[in-house]
Amino acid sequence: MDIFMDFFNKPSVTETFVDVLLCAVPIWVAVMIGLLIGWSWRPRWTSLVYLGFRSKLRFLCTVPPGFGARRIWLAFTALSVFSVCSRIGSTSNKSSVNNGSSKPVEEEAFSRASDKVTEKEKDVVTEKDLDHLLHLLEAGNASLEWQSMMDKSTPNMSYQAWRHEPEIGPVVYRSRTVFEDVTPDIVRDFFWDDEFRPKWDTMLAYFKTLEEDPKTGTTIVHWIKKFPFFCSDREYIIGRRIWESGRKYYAVTKGVPYKDLPKRDKPRRVELYFSSWIVKAVESRKGDGQMTACEVSLVHYEDMGIPKDVAKLGVRHGMWGAVKKLNSGLRAYQSARKPGTSLSRSAQMASITTKLNMYLVVTSGAEEEESGRAVENARKQKDQCSVDWKWVVVGGVALACGLHSSAIGKALMVGAGQRLARR
Repeated sequence: MDIFMDFFNKPSVTETFVDVLLCAVPIWVAVMIGLLIGWSWRPRWTSLVYLGFRSKLRFLCTVPPGFGARRIWLAFTALSVFSVCSRIGSTSNKSSVNNGSSKPVEEEAFSRASDKVTEKEKDVVTEKDLDHLLHLLEAGNASLEWQSMMDKSTPNMSYQAWRHEPEIGPVVYRSRTVFEDVTPDIVRDFFWDDEFRPKWDTMLAYFKTLEEDPKTGTTIVHWIKKFPFFCSDREYIIGRRIWESGRKYYAVTKGVPYKDLPKRDKPRRVELYFSSWIVKAVESRKGDGQMTACEVSLVHYEDMGIPKDVAKLGVRHGMWGAVKKLNSGLRAYQSARKPGTSLSRSAQMASITTKLNMYLVVTSGAEEEESGRAVENARKQKDQCSVDWKWVVVGGVALACGLHSSAIGKALMVGAGQRLARR
């Protein structure tokens, strides 16, 4: 029983089920469109045939042959209803817990990043946000449950990616990228340079600097990003700031409120946004002992207002393509940064940094290690005492497809099995 539950607790099972669903739905949509068009263009004499076989047609509509559509759609409907009921139940449980004596440690970590900022405009990004970055990438990294997503490389770059799925909040993505033959200063300016970004980031449709502080280097920028046809454009109000310790940079960017730019219906504003990284020089993989490579440790999460499983599917399929575009953009930026070339305003602001308080790093490490152990113990206790019943429904759908399927159904299930085997 434990082996069975461990199998269905794997995230790859959910992703494979979503893939099968995305394959099955277009097939039945096409069938229904074909039936509608064929019925509208039918000859007149077919009406007599229809009247003669009306009872049989009713039976055929009730129990279609082949793929077992009625069973599948009933299962999908049950799964959707179960999902809605689960959300309602979980919402009521969360509200009752929040009314108690204390909040879960993991909830506090995310509410800390999404709280409304009440400081002055120049203080929209503070050491609390830096502390949150250190928690996710350094101090609390080992205490969180990270799932490996990717490990690929090119001749001048290597890339690794993981994700963490908290009980509350969006999926957190973490990556480690090593760029060969580039300095941390170039990488720092590259990520900050909005004037150059549209040359490699095709999703960025609009950008504007709203506020900047020449003392701390803090800036507030306005972004509008284009998404695929099934998702409307998204608007971001981002506050960002860089801390420095030697040649190591801690860059924090997050969503912030901005009263002079109120929310609109379109584009939809993403309020919960955190995308930050640590940039430092590392030894090249050439084996010459030279610190000529640059490592970027990134953590990113945002709430775009789309279902979590759909977002995970999009990230998984588009991740490597986005990374290769980023690498190409960095190489082009490196070539354009010749001696004597004037820097853009964004790149100039990137060079204004705040000296890092090392006491903050040490304190954060001790506190987050203790809180991480508390989160892990709470998660283990819940896993031992609870059963995720939605996987029972998913298993029923898979069993129905396996027992009552035609050639199309068998092909879909074989493809899903191959995907699970590769994982």
